[in-house]
Amino acid sequence: MAIKDVLLNQIGSDWNSSSPLYQQLANDLRKLILDGKISSGESIPSERILCEKTDASRVTVRKAIDQLIMEGLLFRRQGSGTFISERIEHKGEDLSGFTAEMRNLGVDPSSIWLIKMHAEATTEEADTLKLSTSAQVCRLSRVRLSNEMPMGIENTIIPAQFLPDLDSLTDSLYHALQANNRAPCHGEQKVTASIASPTEAGLLSIKEGGPVLRIERYTFLEDNTPLEYTRSVYRGDKYVFTSKLQLFNQGW
Repeated sequence: MAIKDVLLNQIGSDWNSSSPLYQQLANDLRKLILDGKISSGESIPSERILCEKTDASRVTVRKAIDQLIMEGLLFRRQGSGTFISERIEHKGEDLSGFTAEMRNLGVDPSSIWLIKMHAEATTEEADTLKLSTSAQVCRLSRVRLSNEMPMGIENTIIPAQFLPDLDSLTDSLYHALQANNRAPCHGEQKVTASIASPTEAGLLSIKEGGPVLRIERYTFLEDNTPLEYTRSVYRGDKYVFTSKLQLFNQGW
């Protein structure tokens, strides 16, 4: 479904001469996308329609669209047009893995493994997981993909006793832990905004310095034994965190 006429009328309504036209068109389209007024998978108007609506040249319109494609908000489908890219909404109160989360959203998750090995815990890892410095851990690093598009990089440390057979680990870490009777019971995580390093940008197919979300996650067994420490980097243009808010008192 294409952008409705009422939304199309918002494009170019407050343009001025102080900024390049392609930037103003890109800003209008970006606002419609980020405000949720047009959804993932919807098409945007053709270049011809945008030219007619804005009196901009084809070069200007194409430059604006290319800008949003570079930002990851749009993508071209050969022979079909230009569409709104997929964005993943993660509910902050849910303790779920990437694989389950993507499948619940009806998309196809996969991974590119960078590291999958047993190793001796570093001092920092041992302190974080309450282990002795000679203990063995599983050191896991992978790029997570949704419908073959890179979404994030996950670096995980788990005590080796909880996942002794790494051959059993395919895409879903939590599924492998559950099969070993070591599913996480509760956890906590911290999310901060940041920019992508050159290596991260390359792995995520985004611009160096592009927006990312850095996530630190700790999970525990039912008896509060530390189970997992994960540091992740997710694309800021693709991943959205939401949380439910509840009023506990009215003492304002």
